[in-house]
Amino acid sequence: MQGFGRKVPRVTDYSSHSAASEQSPAGTAGSSSSVSFDKTKPSALTIILNAIRGGLIGLAELVPGVSGGTIALVTGVYERVLYNANVFLDGVKALPKARAKAGQRFRDVDWWLLIPMLIGMGLIVALMAGPMKDFVTNQPVAARALFLGMVMVSIAVPLLMIDWKSSSASWAKVLPVMGIFAVLTFWATGFTSSTQREPHLIIVFLAAAVAICALVLPGVSGSFFLLAVGLYEATLGAVDERNFIYLGVFALGALTGIVLFVRLLEKMLNEHRTVTLAAMAGLLLGSLRALWPWQDDAAGLLAPGENVGGAIVLFVLGAAIVAAMVVAERRFGGDNAEATVTS
Repeated sequence: MQGFGRKVPRVTDYSSHSAASEQSPAGTAGSSSSVSFDKTKPSALTIILNAIRGGLIGLAELVPGVSGGTIALVTGVYERVLYNANVFLDGVKALPKARAKAGQRFRDVDWWLLIPMLIGMGLIVALMAGPMKDFVTNQPVAARALFLGMVMVSIAVPLLMIDWKSSSASWAKVLPVMGIFAVLTFWATGFTSSTQREPHLIIVFLAAAVAICALVLPGVSGSFFLLAVGLYEATLGAVDERNFIYLGVFALGALTGIVLFVRLLEKMLNEHRTVTLAAMAGLLLGSLRALWPWQDDAAGLLAPGENVGGAIVLFVLGAAIVAAMVVAERRFGGDNAEATVTS
């Protein structure tokens, strides 16, 4: 994949490492190329910093329009997290039939990176879910205006990820695909964007499976998808109120999405990159309907009413925040996005 105009590693690049390790008892690459990382026990400071990185990613995932993948890129862990996640998934896939192989995959995972990050992420999500839910519930116009600015700028992200130097990339191809998906999404969110107070658990499962795909792509927000389908407040409420049934179904859906959809999404990006990214831009554009600040109880769009000045200020603030993140990724994230490949 590519970040905002920069190269970041593809999931398929990491599968070669797993295959190579399987062929070589020492875990070396042999004739295949591989991505390698130092997995020795880090210092206490590094562990703390990894927890802080996880906390920042968790905070980003709570805010519609802000991408945890972008934060991972800017903080320099995107490549390593993606690599280790795929090594772990290889282990899960091998577990039923080849326990020894699965055990080797699990030992290859850099747990010194993942566990502190997961702890940091979990703590921040647990602490901030309540305040975020209160903000969205009690200040709907302000919240939607802020998120509208964030997501509107985010539309540029998949477009910047297109390799415009490629012969397959042109506005003549991008605009029709983007337009079709924008219209379909605008129409669909008219039925789904109103808040669902007690969503069916099957809907929760499916929404989690799709939302988790956002973790693969910097610039794409899983929280925004939940907001667009009306599950954002319900999910934050489940975290804040420790609704373990809801959270368990959500976690199961997310795991299913990681195992199935993320690999499919990566395949689409590898084989049909321009069309896939154009479709993503269209999805973001069409979904802006869910973020129009003035809506009735059934998510119908209203003319600007109360607090227009404040809404404009928050819209500009949200746009500026995401724009600053794009600039930061382009300036600081590029070096972190390159894989260390050994032959």
